[in-house]
Amino acid sequence: MREAPILILLAPPVSSLRASNVARGSDSDPVILGLSLIQRAALAARRAGYGQVLLLGGNGALLGGNGAAPRGVAAIADWRSLAATISSHAGPLIIAPAAILAESDWLERLALARTERAAWAGIPKRIVMLPAGSVVDAVQALDEGGGARDIAAVEGRLTHLFGPPSPIPARVDPMVVETPADVRAAERRLLRGLVKDTDGFMARHVERPISLMISRRLAGTAITPNQMSLISIAVGICGGPFFLSARPLMQTIGALLFLAHSILDGCDGELARLKFQQSRWGGILDFWGDNIVHTVIFSCMGVGWSLSARATWPLALGAAAVFGTLGSAGFVYWRLMRSKDDGAFASVTASPDLPLARLLDSASRRDFIYLVTLLALFGRSDWFLVMAAIGAPIYFLLVLFASRAPASLKGSAE
Repeated sequence: MREAPILILLAPPVSSLRASNVARGSDSDPVILGLSLIQRAALAARRAGYGQVLLLGGNGALLGGNGAAPRGVAAIADWRSLAATISSHAGPLIIAPAAILAESDWLERLALARTERAAWAGIPKRIVMLPAGSVVDAVQALDEGGGARDIAAVEGRLTHLFGPPSPIPARVDPMVVETPADVRAAERRLLRGLVKDTDGFMARHVERPISLMISRRLAGTAITPNQMSLISIAVGICGGPFFLSARPLMQTIGALLFLAHSILDGCDGELARLKFQQSRWGGILDFWGDNIVHTVIFSCMGVGWSLSARATWPLALGAAAVFGTLGSAGFVYWRLMRSKDDGAFASVTASPDLPLARLLDSASRRDFIYLVTLLALFGRSDWFLVMAAIGAPIYFLLVLFASRAPASLKGSAE
């Protein structure tokens, strides 16, 4: 197993970046959605499994008022200092301008890429990749004559030493932030990356655009993903009591609060990924928070219907919906989530590619909230409770079946 790569950032970023509407950690290091480029590089590289992030040739303006490199980044003066720093390193080097927009996905693919032992690979003006076998000779050449200070000079010297670069054998397409327009494009790129393939139709086309707009505003604030989860849960719980009434207006308000909960619930994960603040506790809070809100909503629907009908049997429907909801949630958590480091929900089974698992995962999306809203407009949320009372227990039983018979299901699918 080869040693983890080291990321070398060439400082300073383009100093002509001057956008009065862009917050920045310094004159040369713009802040994009709550993190400066160098901070983002350090966090993204750590998430992708890199050994170190080194900032070569950083000046005082770039490093900040106290001259210290951002957390997770070690500042080095020149290539000669780099040679001493990595003397015992036996892995590849990844060299990029400090203005690179670092993202964990392409950094991880780059870390897994392979090049010829004594060659180099690159993406012009963005990335240079040096395999372990060529590091010593390359660093020596880069140190000569005052040292290569930008990515173009690095590419020129390596071409002179080794010949033309090989293409990087991975799906890597990094972006360099050089102008105010690039800052806006970088924000759009990062926000697009937050859209999940598992989003339902309405979530993708209605909720996600709104939650991304909110997350973009909150990224530069001190609000944490867990705080956002608690806000979302509180909004959803506040919607429950409105279903105690049979009046369409009251039920509609409750349904809109339920929908607002769903929208805000997307923000906690978006902020966590933007700020690299994913945690096991955050994943658990998000998972159980959703199910608590669903439980409150179904319970209030049952009690409200019971009050309006002056009968107790609607309480049984509410209990069935709650039982199915908590049963499924408890089983999925116990079986799949409790041992995960990040505590994140990914699928209701350990075999998400099976047809039944895909069906169950699709059914777990929250597009049903729009049906709740539609029925609430006519004061008929009780109709949804009937569907939930039947569907939630059946869903629970199917989750149990899918978890106990993956092999047979897979065989039938093939």
